[in-house]
Amino acid sequence: MRRPSDESVGVVIKFGAGLLAVTALVFLAVAWMFGVLDERARASMRPPPPMAERGPRVPPEPRLEVSPGVTLRRIRAREDEILSSYGWVDRDAGVVRIPIDRAMDLVAGGRRPEATEEP
Repeated sequence: MRRPSDESVGVVIKFGAGLLAVTALVFLAVAWMFGVLDERARASMRPPPPMAERGPRVPPEPRLEVSPGVTLRRIRAREDEILSSYGWVDRDAGVVRIPIDRAMDLVAGGRRPEATEEP
């Protein structure tokens, strides 16, 4: 006498083999279809017009900053250098700049620069 579980093992194995075969056939059909579609797409592609611009296009001025943090740090460093050093503003007119700390000390000490003309 056969048990029902013995028959179901054979059926399961046959079903699995059939499923594997169908899956392989579908995979091959899809791969073939993609190959055909790719060939058709390549055949229908036209070359770009001769006047078409190649390479990256640059937007018109003014452009956005690429890295605003770096630019801001550079600007602040230049401002700090100007505000903390001695230098000529206009050599011909005899106008100089002095560090802010020194200017504040002079003003706090009662020494004010003489203004030659009214603003």
